[in-house]
Amino acid sequence: MKWILRIIVGAIALVVLVIGGVFTVARFHDGPIEGELARVSAGPFTSGEHQSISKEPDWKFLKDYFTVEFQLIDPARSRTTFIMETGGRIFIPSGYMNTTIGKIWKHWPIEAEKNGQAILRVDGKLYDRRLVRIKDGKILNDVLAELSRKYLGGADIPMEEVSSNNLWLFELQPRD
Repeated sequence: MKWILRIIVGAIALVVLVIGGVFTVARFHDGPIEGELARVSAGPFTSGEHQSISKEPDWKFLKDYFTVEFQLIDPARSRTTFIMETGGRIFIPSGYMNTTIGKIWKHWPIEAEKNGQAILRVDGKLYDRRLVRIKDGKILNDVLAELSRKYLGGADIPMEEVSSNNLWLFELQPRD
């Protein structure tokens, strides 16, 4: 019986070690790691062509992009996220903020609210951005409609998702 217990404890220790190793290695990876089973946030961007722009790009090209990558400056970590374009403005969501998993797993929205400096990476191009949380305003209806169209097959997203703080929305504005 003791040998079975040792095997189980050893297997659990091995799984924990492998998962911990993946997350440790990811912190040094150029951007988020995407696989068939999971997406792992990772280290800061080390590749990409920095865009020095005097005028805002026409973000309409992002209308049908399913995901993009972004990196917070502090802490310097990157991840993959959904993106919505509406009215020439771009937004990223963070859902499930009131759930137990969201409270444990999702630190980036809180970090972004403190210091919204970020870099957006699309097609190997880097754009300096500032994440600004949007809690109200006329634009919310359009953003929720776009989120619904792209990711939920047109299902209505009640405004209460935003007002209850379960869904956080960030606009990616130009960085000053």
